[in-house]
Amino acid sequence: MTSPYQLQLDAKIARISAQFAEFNPPSLEVFQSPEQNFRMRAEFRIWHTDDDMFYAMFERSEDQQKQVIRIDEFPIADTRINQLMPVLLQELKSNPVLSQRLFEVHFLATLKGEMLVSMIYRCPLTAEWETLAKQLAEKLDIKLIGRSRGQKVILSDEFVIEELKVFDRTYKYKQIESSFTQPNAQVCQKMLEWACHAAKQSDKDLLELYCGNGNFTLPLSTKFNRVLATELAKSSVYAAQWNIEQNHIDNIQVARLSAEDFTQAYNGEREFRRLQEAEIDISSYDFDTVFVDPPRAGIDDETLKLIQRFERIIYISCNPDSLQDNLNTLTHTHKITQFAMFDQFPYTHHVECGVLMEKI
Repeated sequence: MTSPYQLQLDAKIARISAQFAEFNPPSLEVFQSPEQNFRMRAEFRIWHTDDDMFYAMFERSEDQQKQVIRIDEFPIADTRINQLMPVLLQELKSNPVLSQRLFEVHFLATLKGEMLVSMIYRCPLTAEWETLAKQLAEKLDIKLIGRSRGQKVILSDEFVIEELKVFDRTYKYKQIESSFTQPNAQVCQKMLEWACHAAKQSDKDLLELYCGNGNFTLPLSTKFNRVLATELAKSSVYAAQWNIEQNHIDNIQVARLSAEDFTQAYNGEREFRRLQEAEIDISSYDFDTVFVDPPRAGIDDETLKLIQRFERIIYISCNPDSLQDNLNTLTHTHKITQFAMFDQFPYTHHVECGVLMEKI
């Protein structure tokens, strides 16, 4: 009997194949997810009643009214999250200081077993709260952060260290609380290997836009002479630089620029002090490939014009609709030579796609 997961995956494959048929791509490569325990992040409301409290999520009814759904277990989340959830809840129930006006609990896990828990409150966090929270963190062997309006109490670290294996090498990544990380680590490893395979081996340089914490940057650096990666968010740039240093990689530079800023710098339209301070000379690079992993809205028109100038484009997309829209422009100059679908988000309609394009 076909599993519900496989049925949904088959539907996604059919949908993506039909949506992109107009571009005549090669056969779709499909990278599926484990059916359970694949999600490394989970966020829950804490619902209080007169005599109980529990994890909750919301579901909209047909008349658009929110319905509270009690969550006692969460099979799609990492095993350690599921193990911790009832234990943490029981500890909170037994401690009025830690449970009072607790609003949300967020879990961030790693494949190697680290756990960061963020507890969000609707009241100020006191010295007594901090003392009790430290004791709880030590007892449960977790990292713990408390948040309330205008407060952020970090009891040890505000990050976890993930380890992802790409072919025969393991990379360490600092993943900071509240910053974006790929939620499905096992599928993420497949995405990294696909991107490296698509990149082949080049004696020239790689430009990467929207690099985040360097998730793709690190393994892709093995395929090129040098890499120039851009990212606007300060916390992500900090994490990317830490990751580069910790993984002993010496051919990557990170520029704190948006894609739009980089386009202006590359075209010589503006000078940026941030490039000078980081000792980055764009003109010294000899790019033949650009790698992009843009936000859901896709790539702006000026950046599309920029990346059309490169021999090869590797495009990872979290939104098939914006990818389709961008391909309407990019296929005027490039042909799709590899096409992949990564099921990062089982049991939802969301998918990630990967496209390798080469100049016509």
